[in-house]
Amino acid sequence: MKSRAGNNPLSVLCLMAHPDDAEILAAGTLARLWREQGAKIFIASMAMGDLGSVEHPSAEIARIRHAEGIKAASLLEGAFECLGERDLCIHYNPSVFQRAVALLRKVKPDLIITHAPSDYILDHEECSRIVRAAAFGAPIPNLLPTIPPLARIPWLYYADPIEGSNALGHEVEPEFFIDITSTLADKEQMLACHASQRDWLKKHHGMDEYIEAMKRHGAHQGAKCKVAFAEGFVQHKGHAYPQENLLAKLLGK
Repeated sequence: MKSRAGNNPLSVLCLMAHPDDAEILAAGTLARLWREQGAKIFIASMAMGDLGSVEHPSAEIARIRHAEGIKAASLLEGAFECLGERDLCIHYNPSVFQRAVALLRKVKPDLIITHAPSDYILDHEECSRIVRAAAFGAPIPNLLPTIPPLARIPWLYYADPIEGSNALGHEVEPEFFIDITSTLADKEQMLACHASQRDWLKKHHGMDEYIEAMKRHGAHQGAKCKVAFAEGFVQHKGHAYPQENLLAKLLGK
């Protein structure tokens, strides 16, 4: 599919809180958009992943995780960028909001995927708020007037929260599913690039099932729509945002 901006490929931005969040929550869908629609994929994180280690100091683990993000995105011929916030310190403020707007104007996405508004950690919830505001603000000329604005508000989608549950442990039901059975191998390969995060989860969370946990949730969502593996989404349809479900139209409900 072509971009709304003309004859360019469809541009897709997955902007989430930390390196590896995009791979856990949306990589199967990103891979299908790349493989089937020829979409240009851009993955970004707000935070550096600088607290995710018991072995390396903050600057070193941030460097490692940035390199892992670049490697994972490259599997879809995509790019990776980090907005430079610290882990556990993401909050809506003018600085990060403006950096998010600048990123959107650089990438010119037709479609954005971010975190669910309700998730287990505030970094994810604040990221969701910032991305929502940036999508609305990016077409406004008087906001950051030195950078050309977007032509219009992009499509905005919220992925499942981690493990499909909110901060109170209640399951959050998506509005629709994307069948990722055909791209589960892509998703697994991308997630495997984040080796340092697997080590961190093993030591801090007591969890050594990084990829298997991803597969279990994908199978859980897939069972709801009678496919092997799926990712769930909710479309943001507030005033002035696109109302047609482009993601479902492109990849099927």
